[in-house]
Amino acid sequence: MSEVKSLVQKNLEIEETGAPIPLTRKWTQIEVIGLCLVIASLLVLLISPGTLAGLFTSIVDQVFPVIVEIFLTGTVGVSIIVSVILGRVLERLGFTDALIRIFIPVTKLMKVNSAVIIPSIYNILGDINAAGKIAGPILIRSGATKAEQKIAVATMVQSQQSFATFMLGMVALTAVGANAFVVVVLAVFMPVIIVPFLLSKTIYRDTRAVQIAKLPQFTPNTGFLPTLFNAAREGAELLFLLIIPAAAVVFAAIGVLDYIGIWSKFESGLSTVLLALNIHPETGILSILASPALAMAQLSEVAGSLDPRLVIGSFVLASSGLPLSTIFGQIPVIWAANSDLSEKEALGAAVLGIVMRILTAFLIVYFLTPILV
Repeated sequence: MSEVKSLVQKNLEIEETGAPIPLTRKWTQIEVIGLCLVIASLLVLLISPGTLAGLFTSIVDQVFPVIVEIFLTGTVGVSIIVSVILGRVLERLGFTDALIRIFIPVTKLMKVNSAVIIPSIYNILGDINAAGKIAGPILIRSGATKAEQKIAVATMVQSQQSFATFMLGMVALTAVGANAFVVVVLAVFMPVIIVPFLLSKTIYRDTRAVQIAKLPQFTPNTGFLPTLFNAAREGAELLFLLIIPAAAVVFAAIGVLDYIGIWSKFESGLSTVLLALNIHPETGILSILASPALAMAQLSEVAGSLDPRLVIGSFVLASSGLPLSTIFGQIPVIWAANSDLSEKEALGAAVLGIVMRILTAFLIVYFLTPILV
């Protein structure tokens, strides 16, 4: 009511002062862009009507196999739901509280909140999407700063998000005679400690150690059956409301780039870079663009005929938060909904973590291959 009165009062003031009311307004930047798009669309329809149809078809061709064959009818979608159930059951059985106690002595030395380790552990045991859903609220409850939440994201993407990736990678490492135990320790478990330490001393310095007495209990009091059913529903919501839309956006963008003709050049350049980093190009690209588990399945079949350095490099790369659809789509959406981070902040931390992962793969292969094979 007060807003209506103020509006009437302003109109009366304008009439009293005799100030002219403008009949139009200046074009804004977004309106100019929109006009250009309207003109471009009309020209395309006039000159080449099939262009828009071809663009739409290219987008659908990129999105359809990922959404339908991987998430809806494949094992990935079911794995996400099961991972949430597993994570919630572990949380209900005191798993989170036990982890906090285990890592507090180490994180005290680094002067970092011990909860930054939680997403990585849940990722190793389950799924990166479930890890964000479960660990995001834990970080908030533990009083983690924004910097520490970014460290948690960057650390989380250092470990594989599928047990299948791990097991198939073991087959490939064994085929080339690599010391699988040492590779796993260096590539999977050491980064969980090293990455928070490095980031807390360089980029994300707003960190502080927390005493166990100041941390809340993370084990819920929910009954066992409600925990199971609520977790299943939570997993389904995560899949259909966050993960599938995020993946669709990323692969729609790939469809546009593919139709323009840029995407093939990008893949070719990526293959060259991966080979220079001692990473098997074919399976490396598969890890980055599609599925690390699928990459390790392919690598396990051909590993015996490859240079051991390429096999080790590919395994380390696959043992991460890839593919890119997860980094650029799912992680920003999930962490923005379940932590204090914005989508941009979560994305920045995830990209930083993946860059560190690529460097880790190169360093392990370049310096340690002689003692690993």
